[in-house]
Amino acid sequence: MKMAVDKELLPMKAHYFLFNAGTAPVVPFMPTLALQLGYSSVVVGTMYMILPIIGMLAKPLFGYIADRFHRHRCLFLSGQILTGVAFFMIMFVPAVEKPLPEVQFHSHAGVASIRHCSPYSENVESNLESHYGNRSLNCDMKCDAKPFMWDIVCENWLNETVNCEMDRNSSLLEFSTTISMNDILEINENDKKCLHFLIPRDHGVVAGKNRTLYSPKEKQYFEANCRMDCHDDYIKNQLRESAVINTKGAMGLPEFWFFFGMLIISWVGMAVVVSIGDAICFGILGERHHLYGKQRLCGSLGWGLFALLAGVLVDQMSSGDVNKNYTIVFWMALVIMGCDFFASTKLRHAQKHLSSNILRDVGQMFLSFRCIVFFLWCVAIGLGTALIWNFLFIYLEELDKAYDMGDSSIKTLEGLVMGIQCFGGELPFFFLSGWILKRMGHVNVMSLVLFAFGVRFILYSMLQNPWYILPIELLNGLTFGLFYATMASYASIVAPPGTEATMQSLVGAIFEGVGVSMGSLIGGLLFDSVSARTTFEIFGIAAFIIFIIHVIIQMILQRNGNSGVENGKARESISESTVSVERREEEGAKVDQLANNKAKTGFSDVDLSS
Repeated sequence: MKMAVDKELLPMKAHYFLFNAGTAPVVPFMPTLALQLGYSSVVVGTMYMILPIIGMLAKPLFGYIADRFHRHRCLFLSGQILTGVAFFMIMFVPAVEKPLPEVQFHSHAGVASIRHCSPYSENVESNLESHYGNRSLNCDMKCDAKPFMWDIVCENWLNETVNCEMDRNSSLLEFSTTISMNDILEINENDKKCLHFLIPRDHGVVAGKNRTLYSPKEKQYFEANCRMDCHDDYIKNQLRESAVINTKGAMGLPEFWFFFGMLIISWVGMAVVVSIGDAICFGILGERHHLYGKQRLCGSLGWGLFALLAGVLVDQMSSGDVNKNYTIVFWMALVIMGCDFFASTKLRHAQKHLSSNILRDVGQMFLSFRCIVFFLWCVAIGLGTALIWNFLFIYLEELDKAYDMGDSSIKTLEGLVMGIQCFGGELPFFFLSGWILKRMGHVNVMSLVLFAFGVRFILYSMLQNPWYILPIELLNGLTFGLFYATMASYASIVAPPGTEATMQSLVGAIFEGVGVSMGSLIGGLLFDSVSARTTFEIFGIAAFIIFIIHVIIQMILQRNGNSGVENGKARESISESTVSVERREEEGAKVDQLANNKAKTGFSDVDLSS
């Protein structure tokens, strides 16, 4: 068999590889970076609800501009520059000033302690004891003072009943004390887990003097709400739930708007590159739609390699630090996106078909019931994809802390997850997508993807050890690799001539702008109100329900025939120059059959040439 390489497709393959390699070091780590910067899971969910909406608006807008003014290449290259620069600027986003942990100071009958109650992650007690050992921490306390407390402070702490130096009219009591880190008590109180830090010998420093923080038994119980500053980042992070910024708090922070603004710019850039890039790819392929997966698998290869590399490098550069150091990933994104820009300048693409009325031709797709079902399927897949993209790593880090695995290698695990998603999942399914679509058909593959989502989410909800997630990630080949090939191929088949970029943009906007956006919001709210495990269980059950509904609808459509569901008046309004969805699907099937016949004759269709 003659070995040949289609040189026209090489720049396209290079683009898919480099673009995904450039975004892989940054995109998956953004939710965990946001948490590290001090924002709550609700803030993360809200951001990732808005970002796909921005993409939803940007994709059809720039797709329309590309088709209308024939500026595919210009917009394509501009999107790459925008993405690389915006990602790099995120490196300069400062962390928010986290509020100090809220505690209660107790003193009565010669016993003094500090209590902290909140829904913190499991094993905080053992984490603190193993980290600090026999050490003690000196902590500054700022407490809300009540009038009766000043009598105890003056009479029993300072032993100055007459000439007490304390301002009895003040509502703030400040002092320093020492807490023992090797003797922490964990007690369940009113469905809450509370940590009690004992104060050795009730020792404290009040008004610059060493004193005993003693409260007599016969006096009123001394309990004050305080802010505790132990001048140590580790204990702050362990008691982090009191130190996260909610949505309302984030709105007033300029550093949040800088962070979110860079994410918006990068999202617009990626939206333009992905949608117009796919349109250019299908334009180069012409009638060889079934070869799209073999081009796109280069993207999975780039994503998997550099996501794994980024995870390992982040762990290595963060060794010994409480927080992860993400500097390397931003430099990787900038350099690799520059290489992608250079490779993409070699693309040669000219739009072969023109549409006299793009909005009318694309709008008619909403008159086809089959297309509406396809769009709703994209929304459903977007809901599930959002949970994986934005919350899977947060779930893994919760498991890592909950089961005392230690987080020194968590970024390596996350890199391995993305590596398996790409090499074990996406890459083979992108390669086989053309063959699978020919054998099963687009509709049956759509049902299969929904079923795979259900299985994947239920398996997530059963995880105990975070490392057991690795074999589950093989399902990413079905839930993303096969899904994306099906979505792009179907959109290309049904797109009226001259609207290819607009149609790819529209489908991508529905998937991300509606599906991923809604999934991000719902996922963030569920993570905050129930638990990560329950959230994945709920999404898994929902995926199985949608799978059953999709199968029933397709059976009804097949039973009623291709044209039975169409509105007669709507058909009359369709332009004669526009081919209906069913007709174009039939033409696509004929193209696939011709490709098979051509392959049997031994012409230049070695896999490398495609």
